[in-house]
This record gives sequence, C-alpha cells and structure tokens, in this order.
Amino acid sequence: MAKARARAAARKVKDKWKAKNWYQVLAPSLFDNIPVSETLSDSPESLIGRVTEISMQDLTNDFRKSHIKLYFKIDKVEDGTAYTHFKGHALTSDYLRRMIRRRKSRVDGIYDVETKDGAHLRVKPFAITEKRIQNSQKKLIRSVMKETIVKGGKAKTLNEFLKETLEGKMGSEIYKNCKKFYPVKRVEIHKTEINQLPTIEIEDKKPKKKEETKEPEEAEKEVKKPKTKEKLTEDKESQTKKEEIKAETKVKKDIKEEKEPKTKKEEVKEEKKAEAKEEKKVKKPASKKKPTTKKKVKTATKKKTTAKKTKKESK
Repeated sequence: MAKARARAAARKVKDKWKAKNWYQVLAPSLFDNIPVSETLSDSPESLIGRVTEISMQDLTNDFRKSHIKLYFKIDKVEDGTAYTHFKGHALTSDYLRRMIRRRKSRVDGIYDVETKDGAHLRVKPFAITEKRIQNSQKKLIRSVMKETIVKGGKAKTLNEFLKETLEGKMGSEIYKNCKKFYPVKRVEIHKTEINQLPTIEIEDKKPKKKEETKEPEEAEKEVKKPKTKEKLTEDKESQTKKEEIKAETKVKKDIKEEKEPKTKKEEVKEEKKAEAKEEKKVKKPASKKKPTTKKKVKTATKKKTTAKKTKKESK
C-alpha cells in the first residue's frame, strides 16, 4: 500500500521547468535598449530585482573595452520582455593587476556624488604614480580627485556622467588636474554603484541630424515657389539691359584710349626699351684667350737650359 501511495503522489507533482517561460532582457536607454540575455522564470514578478552581468565589448563590439563589466538590474516586465536600469560597473581583476607594479604607490578614493537630475552614486577612482610617494602627496591627489568628480556630477545628468566614466574622459580630467601637483602615471575609475535613481526628468542632449542642421539659406531655396511667366519675362528684360550697359561702357573706354595721345615720357621709355633689345641681339660675348702667366714661361726656359747641358755632357 505504501508503494502505491508514493507512486500516486509522484504523478500529482508537476514539472517546475515546464511551467517556466523565457524572458528577453533589454539594456537601459543609455545603451539604446539592446537585447542583453534571456532568463527563465515561472512568473514575471519573480524577475524583478535580478541582476545581469555583461562586458562592454559585447555591447559596443569594441575589443579595447573588454575589461569593463556592466551590471543591469531588472525593474519592469511587459509582454515577455524585461527592462533594466544601470546598477554599476567594475574593472576585471586581471586588468588591475597588470597596472599595479612594485616600487609604485596606489592612491584610492571613495566619493559620494549627486548628479544634476537628483541621482546618488558612489564612485571609486584610483591613481598610480611612477615612484613611491609620501602620505602628504597622497592627500593632495585625493583632494583633486574629489573636486573634479563632485563638480562633474553636479554639472551633468546621470547618463552623461556614466558615459564620461566608461569612455575614460573623467579619468583623463583627473589626470590633468593631478599633474599640476605631482606627475601621475594613470588614473581610472574602477567601480561605480548607483544608490538612488534620478528623481528629476531632464532630457539628454542628442546630436542634431544632418537634415536638421541645414543652413537657413538652403532651406529657404527649397521652400520658394516656382516663378510665374510674368516674372520670367521681367528677368529676361533685366538681363538684356545689363548686357547693353556693359557693351556701352566698353565702347566708351576704347574711344577714350584712342583720343588720349601718349605723353612724351611714355614714348621715350618705349624707344629705350626697343634699343636695348636690339643691342642685346647684336652684342655677343667674344672668346678671349687666356694670357700665359710668368710661371709657365719660366718652366719652358728651364727645360731648354737642361736640354743644352745634357748635350754638352754627352759630347
């Protein structure tokens, strides 16, 4: 009897995997709602609060950003799709180990930032120096890091601030400001955590399309209506009048040139130019023989005297 009851209970138990459904997870609006992954769940309510991890390389197809890990949290489910918001990012451990070496000091910082749209997040930057430095120098670097990050957060929205951190612009700004006090080798933000989502709605600035950035003159030309027959006849008459005026001005200039006789100075100049050309044609450089120098004459006389002496000695 006991075995029969166990078999009946096993038949009544439902398979949990068959009851579950697949849901597609989308990235937040910062990454243009790209599909990230798929998850199983028996109900959409159980999906809320789940966190998915993906590398920056998979989203942007940029191999240089393979060391950045992104975390998205599901906050909404509709019609088999799960919508997420950005939770934070972190750098891989092997990437951090490659940068940190012996006889170099690492300066870490943890700062809470409030953005323009009311979001609160925690930022964790770090700087690496070429040599070991003192504690007083580390304090200076930390204060510079805090000033640049807090100012950047107040002046920008959450999406703008995250773009700059992920692209490396925020790290380069800190690098420039720290270089005034002490030469830093590298600065990066290795972790961010969002504690509170934005409460104020502010539209992010988007680059204008080429069609919208047309010059006003070109837009007016497109809007202008085609000319009527009356206007075309008026334009032709105006063109003919302009051509007649140009022809009259040319004729007047030719008449003035004929009437005005040349001055004496101009005639003299022209005569001089013609004479100079004729003289150049007639004159040709004559080939002058180089005179023999005294040294050459002396050598000839010496040769004659030596020849006479040799004849006498032979006799």
